[in-house]
Amino acid sequence: MAANHLACFVLIVAAVLIPSLADECARRYYDRNSFICVCNSTYCDTAPTVGPLAAGKATLILSTRADARFQTSDLEFVDFPNSLDAQEIIIDSSIRKQKIIGFGGAFTDAAGINIAQLSVVAQERLMRSYYSSEGIEYGIGRIPIAGTDFSIRTYSYCDDCENDVTLANFSLTFEDLVYKIPYVDWAKSLSSKPIKLFSSPWSAPKWMKSNNEFYGQGYLLEEYYQAWADYFVKFFDEYKKHNIEFWGVTAQNEPADGNIPNFSFNCMGWNAETQAMFVGLNLGPTMEAAGYGDVKIMIMDDQRIFLPAWPEKVLAHPEANKYVAGIAVHWYGDIVSSPGILTTTHEMFPDRFIFGTEACEGDKPWQVDVPLGAWERLETYALDIIQDLNNWVTGWTDWNLALDLGGGPNWSGNFVDAPVIVNATADEFYKQPIFYAMGHFSKYIPEDSVGLNVELVNSTRQVSATAFERPDGMKSVVILNRNDEDTMIVLKDEERGYLEFNSPARSLQTIVYG
Repeated sequence: MAANHLACFVLIVAAVLIPSLADECARRYYDRNSFICVCNSTYCDTAPTVGPLAAGKATLILSTRADARFQTSDLEFVDFPNSLDAQEIIIDSSIRKQKIIGFGGAFTDAAGINIAQLSVVAQERLMRSYYSSEGIEYGIGRIPIAGTDFSIRTYSYCDDCENDVTLANFSLTFEDLVYKIPYVDWAKSLSSKPIKLFSSPWSAPKWMKSNNEFYGQGYLLEEYYQAWADYFVKFFDEYKKHNIEFWGVTAQNEPADGNIPNFSFNCMGWNAETQAMFVGLNLGPTMEAAGYGDVKIMIMDDQRIFLPAWPEKVLAHPEANKYVAGIAVHWYGDIVSSPGILTTTHEMFPDRFIFGTEACEGDKPWQVDVPLGAWERLETYALDIIQDLNNWVTGWTDWNLALDLGGGPNWSGNFVDAPVIVNATADEFYKQPIFYAMGHFSKYIPEDSVGLNVELVNSTRQVSATAFERPDGMKSVVILNRNDEDTMIVLKDEERGYLEFNSPARSLQTIVYG
């Protein structure tokens, strides 16, 4: 027993003392193939900032399964490469694609509950890790409209408004005032740029629905369509009183869920035709009349298996077509659909942006909810983001900003993973590998970056890449290597020449160059 206590003590001390330089990860290993980075009230690793680079100069940021998180090195372009047996990646700046809206995560009740359990100094370090210039600089935030499964109870803002279409008793809840709004304000105060916020509803009040319940198979009764549109406006009005305004809104989170018998958490069923009618005749004109016509309405907000049929049907409705700015997609069904359907959808509707609005690991019944240090989850995130970005998606939003060691709280038992896991008992939080997956994109592909064409010559399926030109004129290329061996990379840019470097086994790299 004494030996076990000593081993635990050594492990904890090692986690705190490993970094000799300020910004390094304090590693801790569990029974997984990689490690977490431990943060507390006295220490937390940071993300390197890349300043202006001269033409031909490059900075490489590296994370590996073996030992690295955001490790940097300097490179320089040459006229001719030395390697004959290398993976060639060609960047074509003449083909310009979508403009990036941003990357971020969701201010759920569960996230706020977990962050609030840390000491104030540890909370500060967590928030800075996401939003400050020393962190990964999230620029997107999703705020649920009332409750989700990642709440500790089911609720709406008008539970006691039974049959009152004027919504006279509408009011924000304790959750908004304690677990959402304060952390949104904190994020805004830490960020050097505006944070684009969008909102999504999971369910209308029970009394507006066919099944009189927040979950299960049920839809919004048509006689309440206008009251439901007014509910959105009241939400915007109440948040505006707290100096929080929104860039966008989705018409419904995962509208297909509410069409599934016995669905286990907050949902409300729609099909494309009913969503078109609601957006075109109620939500769109109501928001416009209330002064929220500039808030971008996104439809679908569900799996890409519904593409392109869902937007095709909604946008065929002449009134809905007037108000729809974008198409929102989730990642959960990506394992059974081709990313090429995103390009097909873009080509059908080139004037509507496609935006990733939710993703998390550990959601499948066969998965471990929170495996600390699981590198493969970084790979699934990074691969999906790269595939999405290469197929016209304008950004990618993770789900909960922070969860506990069990992947909650979640009133329905739908526990999942998150980039940050909070251990309140120890006053620590742990950055999972997926935190760094998000950071390789969010930190180095800023808003308004423009997609470039990427060609992988003689590629194995285990190397993937995406490239962008940033507003500052520099370029960022993200490369995922899922091979078990090191791979020599030759990156070719017609304007710069060749950049030659090693891609370690099981690694994620971002190269920023002038």
